Amino acid sequence: MIRADLVVTSGGVSVGAYDVVKEALTGDVDFRRLAMQPGKPQGFGLIGAARTPLFALPGNPVSAYVSFELFVRPALRAMAGHDGTALHRPRVRARLETDAPLSSPPGRRQFLRGAYAPAEGTVRPVGGAGSHLMAALAGADALIEIPENVTEAAAGAEMTVVLLG
Repeated sequence: MIRADLVVTSGGVSVGAYDVVKEALTGDVDFRRLAMQPGKPQGFGLIGAARTPLFALPGNPVSAYVSFELFVRPALRAMAGHDGTALHRPRVRARLETDAPLSSPPGRRQFLRGAYAPAEGTVRPVGGAGSHLMAALAGADALIEIPENVTEAAAGAEMTVVLLG
């Protein structure tokens, strides 16, 4: 008998012609469009007779990575027995260094790739906001979190930063 503790898929969870993950799954799975960017389309549920947990992540590489860090990694750590204080990546406050204000869509929590300088207490954006920009992700050691009620963050703004390293 083949058994899994957790199933993670990437891609096929939106509404396009090739988004067939929803049709392929049997079980109690909920697909949603979350108010976050990147990573808006997501799915979570329990599949199969064993009711194995499933995370259905978006297909764009950065979207899948951010979704993994925010949702899957904490679940895996909980399953491995870590306590509540060690489930999520550390978050710190840092002053934003940027040449131009960062914009964010209203009503959506945005996670931008960033480079964190702990000695200075600053973070600067790395690359653009596109969820296909892997080079920007490779050069990042943090995610700059812009809350859903903020549409613009200017230089000097105090930001929450998710540390990736």
